[in-house]
Amino acid sequence: MPTFTALTTLTGKDAAEALGEAMETLIPEPYGVGVFEIEDGSGLWEVGGYFNEAPDVAGLALLATMHQAKDFTVSELPDVDWVAKVKRELAPVVAGRFFVYGSHDADQIPEGSVALLIEAAMAFGTGHHGTTLGCLRALDLLAERGFVGKNVADIGCGTAVLAMAAAKIWDGVMMASDIDQVAVDVAEANVTANDLAGRVKCVEAAGFDHPDLQAKAPFDLVFANILKGPLIALSPDMASNIQSGGYAILSGILNPQADEVVATYGENGFTVINREEITDWTCLLLQKQ
Repeated sequence: MPTFTALTTLTGKDAAEALGEAMETLIPEPYGVGVFEIEDGSGLWEVGGYFNEAPDVAGLALLATMHQAKDFTVSELPDVDWVAKVKRELAPVVAGRFFVYGSHDADQIPEGSVALLIEAAMAFGTGHHGTTLGCLRALDLLAERGFVGKNVADIGCGTAVLAMAAAKIWDGVMMASDIDQVAVDVAEANVTANDLAGRVKCVEAAGFDHPDLQAKAPFDLVFANILKGPLIALSPDMASNIQSGGYAILSGILNPQADEVVATYGENGFTVINREEITDWTCLLLQKQ
């Protein structure tokens, strides 16, 4: 069955959410509506609807006019098994000692590598995105320099690939948290699939706001692969939940945003140890002084 998409952009969160709600009244109705901020500093939001049959173009045009949005772009997607396609085409990722792979590539694990099984259909964090890749490289760099993490947290963990990477090379129980329970469920499934049950504890939490995280703070290493806005908002809590001399590995930062993140964390007592750009994204390795 073909799938149709209808996408537009407009300025402002409230306006975007109002348009998203209005799209749900269309006939034929969309089976899903998404409202997302475009993280490029433009202030624009994208609103998209997904349909099992061709949408009402006139109705979309009227909604765009009423909500001062750009004209909708309507596209028909081919009937493709996307998960199967991704599994065929998504190559394993090498990040220093780490090898991130799907089960279809289990026969390609290099000898001596630290292997992490993440299926292509899982939540954000397969290692192919520049943000996750940068975090794994930063972790590898820390380990190469002799650092041993004894108390590690992965905030906004997605698939929990970063917490699992730490658990693969160091002893102890790593914490992994996400604000979304679906991501927590995915993380727990990945932990089991990688034979790390009992080594990575997954909890639903916003930032460090969970009793299990508070009980283990301060940490000697915290990953936060999220976005610039949440990273900046989290900076005071990072400072209070990372021990003196401890590290933060931050990503989800577009390259032009990196200086602002560095400045904010500098005000909270962190210095830059390493900074790497991978395509459009910057990963920061910071140390609390």
